[in-house]
Amino acid sequence: MDAIEGLTRAGHQALALGAGREAVGCFRRALLLSRHTESPQLHRACAFNLGAAYVETGKPKKGFEFLLQSQPSEKESGDHSGSLYFSIGAAHEGLQDFPKALECSEKVSGQAGAAEAGSRAGTAVQLGCCYLGMREPARAARCFLDAARAYAAAESPGAAAVALSRAGGSMLQSQRFRAPEIAGVLARCRSLCETIPDPALRGKLYNDIGLGYSQLHIFSLAAESFERALALCGAEPQRAWHREAAVLQNLGAAHNALRSFGSALRWHRHAAALHGALGNRRAQAQSFGNLAYACSQLGNHGAAAESYLHALQAFRDSGDLQGQWQACEGLGEACFHLGDPQRAIRHYQEALILLSRC
Repeated sequence: MDAIEGLTRAGHQALALGAGREAVGCFRRALLLSRHTESPQLHRACAFNLGAAYVETGKPKKGFEFLLQSQPSEKESGDHSGSLYFSIGAAHEGLQDFPKALECSEKVSGQAGAAEAGSRAGTAVQLGCCYLGMREPARAARCFLDAARAYAAAESPGAAAVALSRAGGSMLQSQRFRAPEIAGVLARCRSLCETIPDPALRGKLYNDIGLGYSQLHIFSLAAESFERALALCGAEPQRAWHREAAVLQNLGAAHNALRSFGSALRWHRHAAALHGALGNRRAQAQSFGNLAYACSQLGNHGAAAESYLHALQAFRDSGDLQGQWQACEGLGEACFHLGDPQRAIRHYQEALILLSRC
């Protein structure tokens, strides 16, 4: 029993740290040991832990198999069936059986009491994910907003901020909410960010908020949010270079939109260099395209042509036809401004050919 308890504690700790494979290993060993006990309840609890861990680590089909093993008898069903329905719902969601996932989530919702704010919040998030899977973002947004209110009542500001971020994204996706409503949700999310101790989560939320403001064309707040996200990239225990490259790219694009082209150059160059070092050729191409546009707006058409050439090659390497025709069009404009109409015509003709293939 002590060994099973120790493995279970280690599994939950591994999940909390994002070490999914380690958690699955702990829960699997606990399940094997539970088969040598005379407690069917213990065996079902171990099967539940392993199934939930598989679902959380992106293996819903495997998780579903163990969750079904963990179903309690009628006498036991009252205590933990809410958690079981929640996890089985998550498995159905991972398998893209969203109506079945929705049914499980609604069963959890029906069991949650008035005082169980955290439980209600988790269920609301589950419902929101199901509605997104069913391509109903407006209903998903309302679920995420409900979750944010429940998390706030449960004094979980970090979880509330995540729910608000997802609500904002769903509101933008649905196109059924007014811009001031969405901006209000993003502002509430932003106000909660400073209460989050984890720099990785705080940085991700600021980046998501910046993307939301960008879609609303509130580029000053977008740039401010991206700057906060960038400052947090270096504060993470293990620096997430891919996230930093994406934030740099977003920050440069926001400065382009603000027509702050001089300051944008720095961010575009850093983004292109970092994406290149990481082997992200398509993202590097986009950064070179943003850099070329900023150079052209500053009247430096030679630098713009050079950057468009880099963008074109990177788009070719990544097989992005739309990116290629945009780079060719940019090259045509740059060559025209440089007094080379023949090259400009060739690039425009290539752009038209590529456009016809998109």
